[in-house]
Amino acid sequence: MSALPSSSLRLYGMQERANHLDFDIRFEGARDVLARPHRHEYFQIQVSIDGGSQQVIGGAVRPFTAGHLSFVLPYRVHVVPHPPGARYAIVNFDQGFLWPELAVEALDLEEVPAARQPELAPFLFQEWVDFHFGDADFARILGWLDELAALNRERRFGAVGAIRGILLQLMALACRRHEAPLLAQAALQSGRSAGHDALQRVMRYVREHLAEEVSLNDAAAAAMLSPNYLAHLLKKQTQRTFTELVTERRLERAKELLVTSNARIGDIARQCGFGDAVYFSRRFRLQNGVTPRQFRSQADAGLAKAAQELSSR
Repeated sequence: MSALPSSSLRLYGMQERANHLDFDIRFEGARDVLARPHRHEYFQIQVSIDGGSQQVIGGAVRPFTAGHLSFVLPYRVHVVPHPPGARYAIVNFDQGFLWPELAVEALDLEEVPAARQPELAPFLFQEWVDFHFGDADFARILGWLDELAALNRERRFGAVGAIRGILLQLMALACRRHEAPLLAQAALQSGRSAGHDALQRVMRYVREHLAEEVSLNDAAAAAMLSPNYLAHLLKKQTQRTFTELVTERRLERAKELLVTSNARIGDIARQCGFGDAVYFSRRFRLQNGVTPRQFRSQADAGLAKAAQELSSR
């Protein structure tokens, strides 16, 4: 399933997809199915009861057949299609509903160590782990879903606390049954973050499209991120805007071509995504202190000097 332009990716709030602003649960048929990649501001758990096929979560395609659960982190681009006749449940909840003490912005949740908040692990690592449950465990999960639906429908005194308790039990079961792969991903997380992986996907996209118009929306879609999250991630990890980062990469590529090819300055400018050679020369001089022509001359002189020194030895 290919990524869509980020401009077409909807961001949903709880008020649009739930009957309550803190927690909600629904089963098939209660609302229209979102069949296109999208993102939302809240946590979501989807349960495939019968039918189903696969899901797209972040940059990965994972199975989503009967017995599978999908754990979706806020702002993570995803789509979980439901074929005709499929039976499923969808649980939505706000971060403050379950973790009021977790003083972390939603866009920074991917950086929270799993050891600090173990219940987050299924959400953090859904891109790498398939959460499938055996018959006994799944029957238990279905019982919890019915209980959650009843508690949510009545909302009597003490219901919110009971809902929180069931949600934590559900996440704890996912952690216990998938402990090995979750801990393996947590170990990798300690050396690199999901944000680092996302930035690698973005930079690969930028490298492959330097000669074209490269927008933040398109790069975000290619990396299966939201534009807001990508802009936030770039500022946090590189202290640069997307435009600044792309310009840097274009100028680096221009330096390579100036040294390794005999192409004209105007052609190099176009190959690196600068439609105007005059603008390219101005930006190049601002970055490097010399014009592209001067840079090439200096590089040629340096290479000639090095060759002469080698021949005289």
